[in-house]
Amino acid sequence: MNHHIETDVGYFDSAACDLDAFTAIIDQTATPSTVPNADDIQKNVPIYDMSKLRPLLEEKEQRRTIMAEWARVLQAGAGVLVLRGAYADTTAIDDATAIFEQIIATEKLASGGGGDHFAASGSNDRIWNSLQKLCEEAPDVFLRYFANTSIAAACEAWLGPNYQMTAQINLVHPGGAAQQAHRDYHLGFQTADISAQYPAHVHDLSPALTLQGAVAHCDMPIESGPTKLLPFSQLYRAGYAAWRRDDFRALFEERCIQLPLAKGDALFFNPALFHAAGANSSSDIHRMANLLQVSSAFGRAMETVDREKMCKLLYPHALAAHQNSTLGASDLKAAIAASAEGYSFPTNLDRDPPKGGLAPETQQALFARALAEGLDLQEFGAILNEMRVKQLA
Repeated sequence: MNHHIETDVGYFDSAACDLDAFTAIIDQTATPSTVPNADDIQKNVPIYDMSKLRPLLEEKEQRRTIMAEWARVLQAGAGVLVLRGAYADTTAIDDATAIFEQIIATEKLASGGGGDHFAASGSNDRIWNSLQKLCEEAPDVFLRYFANTSIAAACEAWLGPNYQMTAQINLVHPGGAAQQAHRDYHLGFQTADISAQYPAHVHDLSPALTLQGAVAHCDMPIESGPTKLLPFSQLYRAGYAAWRRDDFRALFEERCIQLPLAKGDALFFNPALFHAAGANSSSDIHRMANLLQVSSAFGRAMETVDREKMCKLLYPHALAAHQNSTLGASDLKAAIAASAEGYSFPTNLDRDPPKGGLAPETQQALFARALAEGLDLQEFGAILNEMRVKQLA
């Protein structure tokens, strides 16, 4: 089914966006035959039971089959999927929640709290760069939290290997207002005027550079305001030009869906999907989600993250987990992927030439090698320092 705008258009203009074409796209229905690994389909969104699929992620071919299915859903299907029970054990989530609550309290005292891109201030609390802050406050908790093969597979399914993890906590209190419908980073974070200056093919490519995820830190019934989603809306090519229009936003409000989530569930969606945080109409649920903003190795991440510092903080805990076998190899790989830089570039090729291949060693490769060789923290830190100096301009 292809209701896309004609492919020969060079630039998208909000005035030319066609609500009827958009409506035809979102009128599609997800069918079970297209998502054979899904446990259920709810409101067009495939639901994957990770208690069943998690063991299959350890088998290369089955992992690829599952990831290919997830990529099809994100690109050509509903544009959103739910991983039920992405965390088999929610202890790491509870431990992280306690730390995030401490960080929120500390930051509120210091600055009065952070803003939000698409919501009124005061209705929620936001922790920018919750990734690094969790690692700094409790690297042992960070390790257990991101040693998650379900999350790692979802990220790799859309972005390929060497993705860049960033994350922000969003805590919406009872009475917190809904966001307005929007698309996300990159082009969704540009003004309408600037977005319109990018040619149409860049609008097509932008969603492939990032993946949106959310980890539920508490049970989220509908009244708590889980994310409002419009399945299939990522397929409208001119969506970055259209999402601010009143008629498109009105249709979003009329047709959007919400799915209840349980603590430990994860939701992933194409950043071009029309979406918005819901209104928290509950009396007592403080809805906390860790919003995963994952970037392709080939793109620019939204936040600056001190990955070298994170590696040094994390390494002793990862080494102990490796040596004591408290975490499996794929769990450790997932945690390293969420913290260390996975791409070799940009670098200074005079000082940092490719060795044994086309590219210099990455932080991730070094981290894995250090664990395998049993390097101590001092040795690992010294190589990281040397790596940074080599990469400087």
